[in-house]
Formats: sequence, C-alpha cells, structure tokens
Amino acid sequence: MENIDFSLVDWSRAQFALTAYYHWLFVPLTLGITWIIAIMETIYVRTGNPEWKRTTKFWMILFGINFAIGVSTGIIMEFEFGTNWSNYSWFVGDIFGAPLAIEGIMAFFMESVFIAVMFFGWNKVSKRFHLTSTWLVALGSNLSALWILVANGWMQNPVGMFFNPDTARNEILNFWEVFLNPIAVNKFLHTIFSSYVYAAAFVIGVSSWYLLRKRHILLAKRSILIASVFGLLGAAATVITGDGSAYQVAQHQPMKLAAMEGLYEGTENAGLVIFCFLKDPENPENQGHKEQIMKIQFPRLLSYLAYRNFNAFVPGIKDLIDGNPEQGIPPVAEKIEKGKRSIHALSTYKREKEAGNINAAWEARKIFEENFEYFGYGYFDDDYNHLIPNVPVTFYSFHIMVGLGFLFVLFFLLSLQKVFRNSIGEKRWFLYAGILMIPATFLASQMGWTVAEMGRQPWVIQDIMPTMIAVSQINADAVKLTFTLFAFIFSGLAIAEVSIMLKQIKTGPKEEGN
Repeated sequence: MENIDFSLVDWSRAQFALTAYYHWLFVPLTLGITWIIAIMETIYVRTGNPEWKRTTKFWMILFGINFAIGVSTGIIMEFEFGTNWSNYSWFVGDIFGAPLAIEGIMAFFMESVFIAVMFFGWNKVSKRFHLTSTWLVALGSNLSALWILVANGWMQNPVGMFFNPDTARNEILNFWEVFLNPIAVNKFLHTIFSSYVYAAAFVIGVSSWYLLRKRHILLAKRSILIASVFGLLGAAATVITGDGSAYQVAQHQPMKLAAMEGLYEGTENAGLVIFCFLKDPENPENQGHKEQIMKIQFPRLLSYLAYRNFNAFVPGIKDLIDGNPEQGIPPVAEKIEKGKRSIHALSTYKREKEAGNINAAWEARKIFEENFEYFGYGYFDDDYNHLIPNVPVTFYSFHIMVGLGFLFVLFFLLSLQKVFRNSIGEKRWFLYAGILMIPATFLASQMGWTVAEMGRQPWVIQDIMPTMIAVSQINADAVKLTFTLFAFIFSGLAIAEVSIMLKQIKTGPKEEGN
C-alpha cells in the first residue's frame, strides 16, 4: 500500500460520486413517471375524454425535460470507467461491459425510438399505437435500470465468473448466474419501486401546488388519485424488497450490515435499531468499539431479518476483523495472508509459464485458485481500519432512508383517504406536506445509494478488488480539475432543469381539443 496515491483514489471516488448523485437526481423520476403517464393515456384511450389527454401531455412534457438532461450525466458516468477506473475496466470488462452493452443496444435503443413516437406521434399514428409506444418507453426505461443494476449487483456479489490467470481478467462463466444474482435481483426491485415512490411524490407535489393556487383543479385531483395508488403500491413494495436486500447483504456483505446497524460487538438475539446516536465516532480511544447512546430498538428483529432466525448470531465489526472461531468467522489477518499467497502465486505462475516450467507453473496456479476467494485482501497491510467502511455515514444514511420509507407509506395512505372522501383540497397543511414529499423522496433515494456504495468500501468488487487498486494511473491534479469542471457543469444542468420545470409547471397544461 506504500505506493498507492490515496489522494488520487479519494478524488476519483469523489468525482464518480458527484456524477452518480447528479445522475440519480434525474433517473428515478424517469423510471416512475413513465408508468404514470402510460396509465393516464390508457384511461384516455378507453374513455375518449380529452381532459385525460391534456393531463397525459402535461406530465409527458415534464418527463421530457427530465429525460433530456438525465441522459448527459449517464453518458459521462460510463466514460469515467475508462478515464478514472481503467484498472477496474481491464480486470472485469468482459463481465461488467456485457450488461451495459445490452442496456445500450436493447433497452436504451427501444426507449429512444418510441420516445419519438410518444412525443411527436399525436394525431399522426393511431391512438392504440401511440399508447403502445408510451408503454414501451416505460418498459425501456426500466430495462435500462435492470441491466445497469445487474452490473452493480455483480460488483457486490461476484458470481458466474472465472478469473483467467493468463490474461488477468475476469470472464463470464455463467451469464444466467450473473443475471439472476440474488443481490442484483433485490437491488433492481428495490431501486425501481423506490423510484416509483419518487415519481408519485413528484406528481402529488406539483398537483398540490395547483390546488393551493386553485388552478387546474380537475387535473390535479385526478393526478393525485393515480399517483397515490401508484405511490402506495410502490412504497409497500419498497419496504418488502428492502427486507430482501437486507437479507442478501447479511449473507454476502456482513461488514456492510454491521455498519448499517452500527454493530461493533456481535450478538445473538440482535435487536433492530430504530433510533440512536453513535458516540464519538472519530475518537481514536474507542478503537472501533463505539458506543450507541439513546438507543431504541426492536428486540431480536435484526437476527430475524438477517438470518430468518430470532436467535441467530449477527457478527459485529470486531468479529469480522478479529475473527470469531465459535461462529466460524475467520480473522482478517488470515484472509490477508491467503490474499497475498494468491497474488504471489499468480505472479509465479506467469513467470514459470514464460520460462517454460510447466509443472511449476501449474503448481503455482493451483495455489492461486485455492486462495483466490480472498485475492483482494492481499493488497492490504496490517492496518485493518482500511477494511472498515465509514460507519457513521452508512449508519445514519440507512436509518434516514428507512424512516422516510415508512413515512411515505403513511403519506400515500392519507392521500388516498382524502381523495376518496373528496377532501384533498381542504387541508392546506396536507398540500404543503405533499410539496415537501418531493425533496423527502429524493433524499431517501440518495441515502439508499449512499448505503449501498459507502457500506461496501473498501471494495469495488467484493473481496476481489479494492477500490485503491481499481483507479487509473493518472495525476490526481487532473482528477481535481475535472471534478471542479463537472461540479459546475452538473450544477448548471440541475439549475437549468429545475428552472425549466418550474417555468413549465407555472405555465401549466395547454388547452387540448379532441
């Protein structure tokens, strides 16, 4: 680790995080609002009511603004794999590139083609063909997310692959194992359902503003009805898939789970923390054993959520670092030793093979494969703090996300109640709450990604490739410069989108004939 430029690593991470955060400002709205638009247009086609066409076209315009700006950040993020993370791209390009290529060829292509029909095909194609195009845009946007999340899920649980020691690259061994990776499946479902909540809150928030201003009342009430049902289903599914995601994290990324719960000492009958503060998280005297104060928890629930057993032992950070023989948990020191053995054997294999010593080469390869499970640990030294994620950031992000998630369920239930009682516009406090749900859902969504990515550090590929090895060998000053440029560009794009959105919302829907 002595030769690693950690300034380069940190700035490369910061630049990618900046791009990802800004990209995720736009994506969730695209994933969810396309379904809401498709539902509204379906009602229009079935009823022939021009008011539903007017409503559909209004939300379609807001979607178009969001989609156009969101594409630019996504393209830049994919370029960064080559510019800032070339070692990673070389190491796993054969696997990571496959789902991204499928996303571009199939999903994004389908989405782009039918967007043209959706926006410009009114009165040029039949109602049913136009409706089909709208549904295909919704499907295409979600398929884009599917393949990207398959790639991300593989990074967090590398399966279905084979490391080729001759090329020093990971290659796909079983595509379906990669595609059906349990972490990827849960991540995809949890992500899209949370995006549906985001989109529903956006529609309700904008509609609430109209009701407060006593404008476009019919459009607002109908939109709130559709969005409330859609949002409630999405929020309930988010809670369910969140449970599935936590279970998968416990199976494959126990250190992340320990960070999510601020659990330093492993325990049986572990309780699920509802609220607490981590005491002095930066105090070196704690040496990793940071206390939790003002703790409120559900007894034994964490054990059940993690292992489907109320009495199960949930390892803490100390167990995962120092080992726990009684629970069959090896110490990090043993993993590091095996990792170094694997790295050394790989080097020996290449040297002996080039020298023509076939027997020695194959003996080295055997040692390499026996220890490859902990290959990535071989890059670490005896400072085990590098193997612990940022616990306060992961812990607080996780609990903010979970708390807001249950708040959204309550909000959509209350919204539906007011819709069915025809009192949605009577309580101004509720309409203001509806507007506030827009930033709340955005915050929850961003916190979710913070947990997913910060919680798995220091790994870019779990147990196989540390983040510090994945970066390109470039000058850190160049990354600082591009970080600054991207910060200004992305901020400008975000300000432009918000400004255009607000202008369009203030203008309101156009009068629409048959």
